[in-house]
Amino acid sequence: MVKKVKNRNMKHGRKGNPHKKNYKHSRKNSRYKEMSKAKEKQKLGENYKFVKKMKNIQRNTENEEILKKRQQIEARNRKRQEEFVNNVQESDEDSEEEDNFYDKVLSMMNVSSKVSKAIETSSEEEDESEVSEEEKDEEDTEAPGAPGPSKRPKIEESPKKPSLEEENIQEEVDHGDSESEDDEKNLCDPFLKHLVHDMSPELYEAAKNGDNCEQKICSWPSLGRLLVSIPRSSKKSEEGSSKKKLLLLEDEEKFAEEGKIPERISAKDTNLQDLHIKSQLQENAKNLCEKIHGERNFSNLQAEIFSILNNYQDLYMPRRTFENADEIRFSYCLHALNHALKSYTKISHHNTKIPKIPGKSSKPEEVQKKCQDQGLVRPKILIILPFKNSAYHVINTLIALLAPELSGKVMNHKRFVEEFTGNELEFPRMNPKPEDYEKIFAGNTDDNFRMGISVARKSLKLYAEFYSADFIIASPLGLRMIIGAAGDEKRDYDFLSSIEMLIIDQMDVILTQNWLHLLHIFDHLHLKLQTRKNTDFSRVRSWCLNGWSRFYRQTLLFSNHDLPEFVSLLSKHCSNYRGSVRVANPVAAGSVQQVALQVNQVFHRIEVKSLEVTHDTRFEYFTRTILPRLKVSFMAHCLIYIPNYFDFVRIRNYFKREFPNFVQVCEYTEDAKIARARDMFYHSGAHFMLYTERAHFYRRTRIRGIRHIVMYQPPSWPHFYPELLNLMQECYQNPRDGLEAHTSVTVLYTKYDSLQMAAILGTDRTSEMLKSSKLTHTIMKEK
Repeated sequence: MVKKVKNRNMKHGRKGNPHKKNYKHSRKNSRYKEMSKAKEKQKLGENYKFVKKMKNIQRNTENEEILKKRQQIEARNRKRQEEFVNNVQESDEDSEEEDNFYDKVLSMMNVSSKVSKAIETSSEEEDESEVSEEEKDEEDTEAPGAPGPSKRPKIEESPKKPSLEEENIQEEVDHGDSESEDDEKNLCDPFLKHLVHDMSPELYEAAKNGDNCEQKICSWPSLGRLLVSIPRSSKKSEEGSSKKKLLLLEDEEKFAEEGKIPERISAKDTNLQDLHIKSQLQENAKNLCEKIHGERNFSNLQAEIFSILNNYQDLYMPRRTFENADEIRFSYCLHALNHALKSYTKISHHNTKIPKIPGKSSKPEEVQKKCQDQGLVRPKILIILPFKNSAYHVINTLIALLAPELSGKVMNHKRFVEEFTGNELEFPRMNPKPEDYEKIFAGNTDDNFRMGISVARKSLKLYAEFYSADFIIASPLGLRMIIGAAGDEKRDYDFLSSIEMLIIDQMDVILTQNWLHLLHIFDHLHLKLQTRKNTDFSRVRSWCLNGWSRFYRQTLLFSNHDLPEFVSLLSKHCSNYRGSVRVANPVAAGSVQQVALQVNQVFHRIEVKSLEVTHDTRFEYFTRTILPRLKVSFMAHCLIYIPNYFDFVRIRNYFKREFPNFVQVCEYTEDAKIARARDMFYHSGAHFMLYTERAHFYRRTRIRGIRHIVMYQPPSWPHFYPELLNLMQECYQNPRDGLEAHTSVTVLYTKYDSLQMAAILGTDRTSEMLKSSKLTHTIMKEK
C-alpha cells in the first residue's frame, strides 16, 4: 500500500496559513522596491532630488487643504448647532399655539387622535431625513479618501521652516486670489482686457476683413515714425460696454474693448507695478536693466517698445541693430514671461475654485464661465530664431528675469549649456571678415533646434514636452521637421493651435535660410485639432472654440532692415483685433554714401503691371536689353549679382544654352569649385560670373578682378551694395587685363523694389525716381 503524504497546509487550504508570515514574499517586495528606486534614479539623474522634493510638497499641500476643509466643516456644524438650539427655544414658546391650531383643524376635519399622532411622527421623520441629507452633502465636499472629523488623525506641526517651493505655492494661492478677484472687477490689467471677453460681431467683421481701420501717424523720440492701424466696428462701443441678449433671462454680455492708440511710457517715471508686471519679475528686471545700459530703469527705447507690447498690439520694427539688440530682447522676454506667469496664476487660482462648484449657494454655470482660462492646448508663446546662439541669449534672458539663482530652480540647465554652446566658427586673422559677419555668426550657428519650456512661479523647466510647455523656442527648420508636409505619416502641428504670442527675431537672417519654412509655420497656426487628448473643453475660452484664436494672437516682428516680404507678413498673416504698429522711418542718406569709388551708377526702372508678372518681365528686359551690351569684349570681368535663387537657376540655364563662357558661385557650390571659379574670373578665363546673394551672405568672399557689376535686383541687405562696389578698386584688379578705363554699374528695379532702393539711395531720391517719366537715371559719386 502506498502511504499518502500529508501536506502541511492541508488544514488551511491550498494557499497555506494566512496568519503565518511569508518571509520570502516580504524579501521579494523589499528587493522590488529597491530596484524601482534605482530605475527612477537612472531615468531622472540629477533631477531625482528635485522631483522627490516636488512630490513631498504636493503631499504637504494636499494635507493642508484637507485640514482646511475639515476645519470649515466643523465650523459649519457648530453654527448649525447654535442655530438649532436658538430655534428650539423659540419653537417651545410657539408650540402651544401650534398644538391648538392642529387640534382645531383636525376637529373640523373629524380626524381621530391616532391619525393626528401619525401626522406628527411623519413630520418629524421628514425633518430628520433633511438633516441627514445635509450631513451627506458635507461629507461629499471633503477630499476623497480623507477620514471624517471624528476619526481625524492628529498632525503635529513640525518646527522646521517651510521650503522655498512650499512658500511659493502658498503665496501663489493667496496672492492669486486677491489679484484675480481685483482684476476681474476692475479689468485694469491689459492681459485681462485682451483675453477675457469675446469680440462683438461688428468688431469681428472689421478684424476679419481689415476694411474699416483707423489710421494714425505718431512720432516718438526713440522709435521715430509709427504707423498705427486699429480695426473699428461700424457701431462704436464705449469702454466696458455691454449688449443685452434677447433671452428669457435678461443677461448682459460684455464684449472685448477695441484697441487704443498706444501711450508712450516715460523711462524715468516707470513703475513696474503700475505696468502690471508680476512681483517676482520686478527686482530681477531692474537688475538686468542695470547690466544692459547701466541704469535700473527702462531706457527710452525699452519704454517705448514695452508701451506697445503691453497694449497687446502687433509690432513690426525694422530698426534692430547689434547695439540695441539686448534692449529689444529684454523687452519682449519680459512681456512674454509676464504673460505666461499671469496665465499660470489664473489657472492655479481657478483650480482651487472648481471643487467648490457643487455647493448649494454657488452657481455652476457662472463659475465655469469664469474658469474658462485656457486654449485648446497649453503652448501659448512661440519664439522663432535663426541660430542656436540667438536662442541661447533668449533663454538666458528668461532665466535672469525669473530665476537668476540657478540652484534648484532651472531644470536641465547643464544639458542646455552643452547643446547650445560650442561648434563656433574660426574667423581668419589675415583677411578678416566684416564686423557684421562676425557678430551674426558668433557662437553656435546650428539652425535645426527646438525646445519646450514650462514656467512655474519661480522656476523653469527646460526641454519640456511641447504639450506640457508654455514656451516653444525653435528655428523654422526645427519646426518644419515636426510639422512635415501633406502625405507624411508622422506629422504633428496641434501644439500650434492656441498660440497667443508669436515673436520672430532677426527676420533678415531667417530670410537668407529658407523663407518658405516660415510661411509653412504660419499656414499651420490655429488649425483644428487632429487629436483631443490634451484638451479640457470645460476650461477652453469661448473665442478659442469659435475659431477666433488668430484675432487674439499678438505678433512681434524684428528685423535689421525693411523689406516687402516682412510688410506682407504683417498685412496678410497678422489680424490682431487690438491693432498693429509699424515703425516706418524715412531714410535720409542711403548706403550709397559708403561707396569709395567714382563710377557711373545707372538705374533702369522696369515697368510692371502686377506683382505676378514681375519675374517674367524682368527676365525679358535683362535678356533683350541689358545682356547684348555685355557680350562685347571690353565688357569682360562682369559680375551678375542675383538675390533670388530661382532667378539664378533661370539665368544659369539660359547662359548654358546661349553663352557658355561663364562661371557660377552659389550657396551650394563646394569650396574647390569656388576657388576654381574665382581664379578663372580673375585671369580672364571667364567673361561672366553669376553670383547669388546668399553665397555672399554666408561666405563674404572678396572676389577680385571685377570691372562691371550688373545687379539683377537691388540687394536685400543695404550694405552689400557699397561692399560689392568697393571691390572694383585698383587694389583688387588684375593689372594685365588691359581694361583699366572700363568700369560700370547697372541696377534693375521695379516699383515693388522701393524699400530696397530707399535703403540704398534714400527715401526722397527713390520717390523722385519712381515718379519721374524717365526710365533710366545715372548717379555719380561726388568728389
